[in-house]
Amino acid sequence: MNLYRILFYLALPLLVVYTGVRALQDGDNRYFWQRLGLRLPSLQKPLWLHCASVGEVNAAGPLLELILKSHGKIPILVSTNTPTGAQVLQKNFGDRLLHTYLPLDFWGGTTRFFRRVNPRCALIFETELWPELFHQCHTLHLPLFIINGRLSQRTLRAPAIVRALYARTLNHVVGILARSEEDKEGFIALGAQPDRVIRLGNMKFARSEDWAPERLADPIGRTYWLAASTHEDEEVRVAQTWEKVRSNDHLLVIAPRYPKRGARVAKKLTALGWQVSVRSRNEPISATTQIYVADTLGEMSAFMQHAQFVFMGGSLINRGGHNILEPAQLGKAIVVGPYTSNFNAEVQELVEHDAILEVQDEEVLADTVKTLLANEHLRTLIGARAKALMRANAGMAHIYLLALDELQVF
Repeated sequence: MNLYRILFYLALPLLVVYTGVRALQDGDNRYFWQRLGLRLPSLQKPLWLHCASVGEVNAAGPLLELILKSHGKIPILVSTNTPTGAQVLQKNFGDRLLHTYLPLDFWGGTTRFFRRVNPRCALIFETELWPELFHQCHTLHLPLFIINGRLSQRTLRAPAIVRALYARTLNHVVGILARSEEDKEGFIALGAQPDRVIRLGNMKFARSEDWAPERLADPIGRTYWLAASTHEDEEVRVAQTWEKVRSNDHLLVIAPRYPKRGARVAKKLTALGWQVSVRSRNEPISATTQIYVADTLGEMSAFMQHAQFVFMGGSLINRGGHNILEPAQLGKAIVVGPYTSNFNAEVQELVEHDAILEVQDEEVLADTVKTLLANEHLRTLIGARAKALMRANAGMAHIYLLALDELQVF
């Protein structure tokens, strides 16, 4: 632990600079100060839930709704690591709960956090293993739980010295509610005490009781398929796939994971000879447009809703993939590449129900795109299976709420 603290403090100047740059880019001064453990809200015994970013905030949403309904008198604090996570939280919950940014994992920041916030317990969503934070929870006798716990292969294959640190960190956890049997065994292998780990199920399959997809306007006006949350080099690979298909009746829409990359993506594709239009520039889609770059915030749901099918990016290159459950909830046929380590459990569940298509490379992707565009029945069938699976697991938030009640969290 002492070595970790020394190394963290040595890295802290660089982290402060990065935090300052990020705060300037996002126009959020609160992000800078609170990540350093300053200007935090003063609270008394809130229920504290930590969600790293947007994916975790969305996944935790149904559980938060149930907690607000059943334990509304308890103040609820949600911390995030990112401004985008904070924005989604504000959009979904407004002033019904409180938000703060989680301080960086150094002694001074976390000490100030606990002194100001004074939570009744800590619920850490999914994968965050912060040695200093967990150590201080133990020191303060603060009950600490990991919910919807998952572990990546990268964490499990970390060097021995890092895994030893993780093992000591997990000793401070009162309970781990894992999303799958594989994750349960992973936590135990990493050093968690077996009697503190139970498999409960995947919260990302859950939905609020009153959830129904809002019918959004078609943003395109042409038939298209969507490559969502793509990364550097992946757009070119997808475009090369599209060249092999050569369909003049359909449009390829590429939505980069980071919309700020949109202009750069468009420039690269144009240089390769494609007719490209860009959403953020309000460029029209003509009969000759071949690729449309959707580089705006807040429109992904609309693009998914009206796509013929969805290829989920981050999976054709080694980035671990992105959340496939939103298109599954919308009943869309989904295609992923070979790199889906961030969502192994979700992909495996869909594979077992024949509700997703996996491709190993661009050659297979091209054949799959051609098949799906030509076969409406197949698209509909795969999408219907995915939607049925999501409905079957929609009550997962209730299961977690009951478990937390039994653990006397509230």
